[in-house]
Amino acid sequence: MRNYLGIMAYKAIIAGASGLIGSSLLTILLNEPAYTEITALVRKKTGLVHTKLTEILVDFDNLDDFAGEINGHVLFCCIGTTKKKTPDLTDYYKIEHDYPVKLGQLAAKNGVNKYHYVSSIGADKNSAAYYAKYKGQTEYDLQQLNLLSLHIYRPSILSGERKEHRPLEKFVNGLMYIINPLLIGSLKKYRSIPAKTVAMAMYKQSINNDEGVFVHPSDQIKQIA
Repeated sequence: MRNYLGIMAYKAIIAGASGLIGSSLLTILLNEPAYTEITALVRKKTGLVHTKLTEILVDFDNLDDFAGEINGHVLFCCIGTTKKKTPDLTDYYKIEHDYPVKLGQLAAKNGVNKYHYVSSIGADKNSAAYYAKYKGQTEYDLQQLNLLSLHIYRPSILSGERKEHRPLEKFVNGLMYIINPLLIGSLKKYRSIPAKTVAMAMYKQSINNDEGVFVHPSDQIKQIA
């Protein structure tokens, strides 16, 4: 894991590199010398060109066909969707649960022992709310894979510039700008959080040689970053 100069040299795999957190994470990894190779598993090309970057067009419904591409030191999973983009709950469950878990299974099989997964605040496999329930089920199933290092991030409402227009999200972020200072003490974890902050925390945790399962609430993510 070290290059000829004795510097740490990691290879990363990113799923969800075009999203709000994933795109920020990709930018960070491309600019950090600790990462010398990045494989982005994408549905369509991002158009980004960099000597470190390899983009693989993937059919996430048939991840077994791309098992050989999931090799390296660290897997970052930033996959996610919205009810508006994926109204069918069967498809929604596949994206929020099946894809991240399958990626974890293939990573474990290929010796990729570090997995960093973006979950959500309130994730709970016993929740009555389907979004929190799906995230919670995914967290639970990933923990059953016995990866050497599993980091789970539970950010609150994300802020940042998206490629697509989301007027409701923009309104909520404006509202949270007013509400955030009022959320103190144990309520701090409900403050909105920049996607870039989550991405930076993921990067910093990924270069630590820790073992076990780590769950990072939103307020702790800010401290890590």
